[in-house]
Amino acid sequence: MEMDLTPQKAEAMFEGDGGSYYLWSTSQVPALASNNVGAGLLVLQPQGFALPHYTDSSKIGCVLEGTAGIVGMVLPNAGKEVVLKLKKGDVIPVPIGALSWWFNSGDSELIIVLLGETSQAYVPGQFTYFILSGTLGIMGGFSTEVITKAYNLTNEEANKLTKSQQGSMILKLQEGLHKIPEPQMDKTKQMVYNIDSAKPDHGIKNNGGLVTTVTDLDLPFVVEVGLHVIRVKLEPNATKAPLYLTIPSTQLIYVARGSGKIEIVGFNGKLVLDSKVEAGQLIVVPKFFVSAQIAGEVGMEFYSIVTAKRPMFEELAGKSSIWEAMSHQVQQVALNVDPAILEKL
Repeated sequence: MEMDLTPQKAEAMFEGDGGSYYLWSTSQVPALASNNVGAGLLVLQPQGFALPHYTDSSKIGCVLEGTAGIVGMVLPNAGKEVVLKLKKGDVIPVPIGALSWWFNSGDSELIIVLLGETSQAYVPGQFTYFILSGTLGIMGGFSTEVITKAYNLTNEEANKLTKSQQGSMILKLQEGLHKIPEPQMDKTKQMVYNIDSAKPDHGIKNNGGLVTTVTDLDLPFVVEVGLHVIRVKLEPNATKAPLYLTIPSTQLIYVARGSGKIEIVGFNGKLVLDSKVEAGQLIVVPKFFVSAQIAGEVGMEFYSIVTAKRPMFEELAGKSSIWEAMSHQVQQVALNVDPAILEKL
């Protein structure tokens, strides 16, 4: 079975004064569709506002840059909006069908990568957005008859309601003219997790870096999306040893900073990917495939999601590896090497 796992950067779907949205299409990355995962990148300029919308996929937002982001969210059947504060290092789950809007109240870019699961999506491997207002909005799609009767408006009022907003996806608000709700810090603590301030799960051999995960034990709200988040920071030239998932789950990796190399081994011991990677690229690791990373001269940082609430990994190197768990007799038979090499293994 041939798979194209070539790392790819996102393509622009929308660009405007208020910001941009980029996506990885299934034509660009076919492995997204076959593994039911998807990704997008939201870049909001200062005073940039992403219009209220919902999608057909559960996803997790990882804030890569910015100090003054705000997201408003209406969860399914909640009946009330929550307003949350976002900054670099924050992880925010966005359940399928949840209505959300996003705003950058700061003076620098707010950059959020969105990684999700698309088994319920119209297009497997891609997020489909349903925007409430603007030129692409749901409100403008209905007839005047429906709008006047549903909202008890005149024809003129209905026309103003559906046509006044001439923006499409992302607007640039005039500072001081529009009032955006203040974040609710109590709700932010419940629904947002800062991975930068979290205690790492473990380090990488020879002080090579740190691995930090976010599960429902750290952030109960993450149960709503059924995904698991991992952030790996590799020091220059450090290696993340080969590992694989022991349950049928896909790993989706986004390189946030730096550069390096990734190798993936699949069926019959075939090396299906041996590629340099750099910031901005996305890589799919299919279920049960084994992956390893080596950082470049400036190190490498990447975020990934796993399509499981509590995935379990097995490593092929180190004291906690599956080789360490096996008896020396079985190791020697399996590998056909002398004891000296087995000791190093």
